[in-house]
This record gives sequence, C-alpha cells and structure tokens, in this order.
Amino acid sequence: MDHLAQHIESLIFVAEKPISLEDIKDSLDNAYEVDIKEDLLQETIQNLRAKYDSEDFAMHLVEISNGFQFLTKPSYHNTIGNFLKLHTKKRLSRAALETLAIISYKQPVSKSDMEKVRGVSCEYAVQKLLEKELVEIVGRSPGPGRPLLYGTSEKFLEYFGIKSIADLPKLKEIQSTENSIGEAAPITEEMSPVESLVEGVVEEVNGVPEEVNQVEQEIEAPSEEQSIVIHEENELPSSSISVQDESGEMKLVHQEIQIQSEEE
Repeated sequence: MDHLAQHIESLIFVAEKPISLEDIKDSLDNAYEVDIKEDLLQETIQNLRAKYDSEDFAMHLVEISNGFQFLTKPSYHNTIGNFLKLHTKKRLSRAALETLAIISYKQPVSKSDMEKVRGVSCEYAVQKLLEKELVEIVGRSPGPGRPLLYGTSEKFLEYFGIKSIADLPKLKEIQSTENSIGEAAPITEEMSPVESLVEGVVEEVNGVPEEVNQVEQEIEAPSEEQSIVIHEENELPSSSISVQDESGEMKLVHQEIQIQSEEE
C-alpha cells in the first residue's frame, strides 16, 4: 500500500483520543479493502516515532492508554501554557455553580423549580451553563405552559470525572461547616470538581429552613424565664467571695452560680 505511513499519521492526528492499533488496521482495511498485516503497521508506526523524535518537530508520537497519540514535547510546555492562560474561559460563578448543583440533583428540572430553591432568577446562570455545554434541554414539562426541562450533559460527566449521575455524592454525605466554631483546618489538598460542585450549596438543594439554626441557639443559651441564684454562707459553700450589700456590710456568698428555673 502506497504512503502507508502518511495514512497512519493522518488517523492518529484526527483521533480525539489515543487510537489503538486495532482501530488503525480496521480503518485502513475497510477504506482500501485490503488486509494489512499488524507487523507491517507496527513497523511503520515505529518509523513514525523515530521521525518525530527529531528536533525538527515540536511534537512526538507517544504510545499511551493502549493507543497512539501526538503530544507536544516538554520543551514547549511553557509557551503552550501561556497561550492556554490567555484563552482559558473563566471559572463558573457561585450562582452558576449553585444552579448546576440543583440541575444535577433535581433533573429534569424547570427554571421555575430552580428559582424556588435558590429564591432568585436563574435565567443568566442557565444560559451560561448552556453555552459551556454542561447542561442541555431534555424536554418539556407536562404542566401549564409546558416549560423547558434541563438536565446535565455528557460533557458534565467528562468534566467531573464520573461515569453517570448515580456516581454523584449523596447530599447526606456532605457535611456543612458553616456554623462550626473555631478556625478551619488548613487545606492540604485541592478539592475535586465533584466536591466543589456540592460545596456550600447543600442547604440550597435541600431547602433547609432557617428555623433549624434558631432552635440550636435556643438550646445553647438560657431563656429569659431562667434566673441566677447566689447562695449565702449559711449554705456551707465550698468556696466563697466577698460582696457588699445595700447597707454597706460585707458578706460572704457562695461562688458557685447555678441556673434555676422560676418554676422551681
């Protein structure tokens, strides 16, 4: 077969992922109705690898993930990195991240349902997520007006590195630390994309009412119906302090302070 190396080179170049030797052989056999021996293919590929190892090329042919792929050489990574910084899109905003979390856990979901959870308009956030191809329109609701329904896309799964939506962490597994006391522990490693997706938006998705925090505060602090009682010295306190009453006389009172209800 004429120009076999160029045909193999073109297949490796256009492949989005590392292309296996089997796929190369099948593509050539079907295109030209010939049976090319694998030994010949392997020999040709090795010649291509030797060719691109030359300093005349900025890329080389690498065998990776059970296939072959063109990659840039390390010497040019700094230049490429600066170029990518100029063209890399900005990270998702907090609003877009919250909206994406709602869609991923509640899908299929309409914009009105998203707004019920967040309490604000989701129009702009949904539009940005559609532009980034992280969500897609999956149908219409049978309800009044037949609003559009949104769900996550295949690109969403690829970006967050999960096989399916079922692999997302359960909401009950995410612990909120908003009301914890003390300084947060130092971060020793970066959060994964999945962790960053659900971080800080658990309450928005679950719809936890604000009364929960109020109940906790009432338990920790004494109510107005409770009073502080100071025992006098005739109750034989284990430790005492001196205080001055209205007549100016010094008395010993118990140092222990007890919380006692007026009902008692």
